[in-house]
Amino acid sequence: MLTDGTISLRALEPIDVDTLYRWENDPALWSVGVSLAPYSRKQLWDYVNNYDADIYAARQLRLMVTLNKTNETIGTIDLYEFDASNARCGVGILIASDFQRHGYGYMALELTASYCRTTYSLHQLYCTIGADNHPSRNLFEKAGYKIAGRLKSWLKSGGCYSDAYIYQKFI
Repeated sequence: MLTDGTISLRALEPIDVDTLYRWENDPALWSVGVSLAPYSRKQLWDYVNNYDADIYAARQLRLMVTLNKTNETIGTIDLYEFDASNARCGVGILIASDFQRHGYGYMALELTASYCRTTYSLHQLYCTIGADNHPSRNLFEKAGYKIAGRLKSWLKSGGCYSDAYIYQKFI
C-alpha cells in the first residue's frame, strides 16, 4: 500500500462499488469528466470485478484514496493514457466534497507522482483542466504542475464551448 501516514492509495476493491456509484452518478461531476450518463450498480460491479490493474496492458490504473485514521475512502486517482515508451501518463483526481480543502488532494497527487517515478520510471505526468475550474487548477499548480498549453474551445457544456489548459509535471 502507498501511504504518507495521513492518506493511502490502494487498489480498487469490490467494496468500492457503492462509493463509485455515488461519484459516477453525480451530475455535478460530469462536467469535469467524460461521462454524460449514469451508471448502474451492475455496470460498476462488472467494472470492478473485471478490472485489469496491469497498467501496461490496460494503459490505465485506478487507485482509491483512503484516510488512514478512519480507513474511509475519500477519493480516487486515475492514471490514463499510460505510455511506457515515452515515460508519461495522464492523471485525474476526485476528492469527495466533504474532504476537499484539507490538503488530501495535494497529498494524493504527491504520492502518485512518487509512485509513478519509482515504480514505472515515468518522466512526466499531465492533465487537462477546464480554464474555469479554478479549484482543480490551483490544486495541480500547488502540486508542481505547470501550464504547457491552452486548448481553445476544447470542452463543451450545454451549448457552449470553453478553453482548457494542459498541465505537465516532470517527475
